[in-house]
Amino acid sequence: MGKKSERAAKERAAAIALEEEAKSAARHSDEEYQCTGLLEQDFPELCARAGLTYIPRVTVRPRAVSLPEEPEAAEGQASATHIQSKYAYFRPRIQTELELDDPKSVREVFMRGWKIEDKMLGIFSKCLPALGNLQALHLWKVGLTDLLLSSLVSIFPSCPNLKTLSLEGNPLPEGSFYKLIPEDSTLAHVSLRNNSIDDAAAWQLGQALSTLTTANRSLVSLTLSFNHIGDVGADHIAQGLRLNRSLLSLSLAHNRIRDEGAARLAEVLGPFALTHTEVVERRRLLLEKESQERSRVVRMLPGPWCQQRHEVKADRPSSLVSNTTIDKLQPTKQGKNMAKKKEPQKKEERGQVGSPSLGGVPSGPAFTTAKKEDVKQAKKTLTTPEQKIVRGKGAKSGNKEKRNQPLEPEVPELTEIMNPLLEQAEHREGKVFLPGNHVLINLNLTRNQITEQGLRAFLAAVESQQQQWSKPGAGAKGQTGLLRLSLGKNHFPAESETFARIQELMLPRDPLAKQGPKDEEQSVPT
Repeated sequence: MGKKSERAAKERAAAIALEEEAKSAARHSDEEYQCTGLLEQDFPELCARAGLTYIPRVTVRPRAVSLPEEPEAAEGQASATHIQSKYAYFRPRIQTELELDDPKSVREVFMRGWKIEDKMLGIFSKCLPALGNLQALHLWKVGLTDLLLSSLVSIFPSCPNLKTLSLEGNPLPEGSFYKLIPEDSTLAHVSLRNNSIDDAAAWQLGQALSTLTTANRSLVSLTLSFNHIGDVGADHIAQGLRLNRSLLSLSLAHNRIRDEGAARLAEVLGPFALTHTEVVERRRLLLEKESQERSRVVRMLPGPWCQQRHEVKADRPSSLVSNTTIDKLQPTKQGKNMAKKKEPQKKEERGQVGSPSLGGVPSGPAFTTAKKEDVKQAKKTLTTPEQKIVRGKGAKSGNKEKRNQPLEPEVPELTEIMNPLLEQAEHREGKVFLPGNHVLINLNLTRNQITEQGLRAFLAAVESQQQQWSKPGAGAKGQTGLLRLSLGKNHFPAESETFARIQELMLPRDPLAKQGPKDEEQSVPT
């Protein structure tokens, strides 16, 4: 008996050693596996190397989901087939949509109804980046947690073409959905329906849309329908829309928004007053823009002016305020000195290039005339010394592209377009008013708790937008104002005159009006 037990113990030890060796070999082979871009091949192989017992199938999603008609089958047999089809539909599997007939051209990936764990996310982190054409990822009721969401977000930078993400039916305890849309995000369409998002999670999403110093610039549509967002959460979303100029479509349908939250959303659509902090930031940006434009103009000036300007600026402190103050004081002092000089001396200075003053840039009438002439000359001449000397026809015809290169970059103009605080403002009643968010073109508030009071706030916003855009020359590039506003099935009477007036104003602008009324799920891209 002792020998038998000893032999059995040795066999068990050998079996354990073999199992550990197999696991180690599997881990080692998993590290060495190179994905081929074929999801049907890569996913099962990685699952097997990870030691998963059940591996979901990878199938191509059918174009239209419909059950086969069998009129000759018995009633019991038909019902059994229907039940089996339902179970097969919700069975754990991965469905794909192909861009072309090529299996490597996977465009969309669908996963529904089965829990994804950390080990499965590790597999996705290897096979999804290998899909070079992957554009959309749909995860419906997959049991995500806040920790798993962070792991999922870490995969996105490896998928540069991924623009659409749908996480529906995945409520998170901490509501950390804001991690999906940071400032450097590349996602354009995000759907977060039916995720139990409350006012606290809405605050985080509003902060992700924009703050005083940061803003998401890639998100185009955001779906937050079928959640628990109330007036406080709507206010947070509205705060995020103040300085966000990328979001085109927002759905807040089937939530708990009342008149107060509706008024906050409507306020952002029309002219709104800046807070004290926003006014201070606006002034800082304007000073910075002015300094950049002055430096750009000085760099365009040829000859010793530009060199001496750079030498003086190199000795100055790096503070923006000090630079601006010195630049503003110099023309005044120099103007007084030039006024004391005699008229013949002024004429003599007009004929010359001018001598740089203490600040490195001449001032007064001589500087004005010389500056205009030199700026024109800088636009016409070339940059290199050899090209400046040659003034024949060959230099004009053969170097047109090089001649225009220094004038192509327009950094201040891009900054002005991207930052809403630099938009044209209106000063009245001691406050600074911005024109409002005119980039948002679709707002869905169907099935909330908005009454006649909330409708009046939206009517004022719509009228304000249309009055402003009816002015000649009004509007910025890429800003059109609301084209579609969905307010149906709220807590106001069907014969509401305010609602009828809103529909009358929005009907000519609605691009979907000719297609008839659409449901919330169809009016907002998901």
